[in-house]
Amino acid sequence: ENVVVVVEDYPDPQTQEESEGALLLGLYRGVPKTERSVFDPFQYPDIIFIYQRNIERVCRTDDEVRREIRATVVHEIGHYFGLTEEELAQQ
Repeated sequence: ENVVVVVEDYPDPQTQEESEGALLLGLYRGVPKTERSVFDPFQYPDIIFIYQRNIERVCRTDDEVRREIRATVVHEIGHYFGLTEEELAQQ
């Protein structure tokens, strides 16, 4: 609901710098559903970024690419629903 998925080759330099050297495969930008209120003003759509070249970099086959894309999208959707990195790691 109100989420845009954007595929880019790589994260922009500022986003990459904020990742503290981690190789980003995806990123959620927005306000998680658990932090929203009916009293909030209009919000632009949340965005899930998928970084194609980084995913291709860690995968060897087309099947691995497909699995990694699915895992990355599911992971970022988890953030949309308010799950933390620790909670997602337990799944």
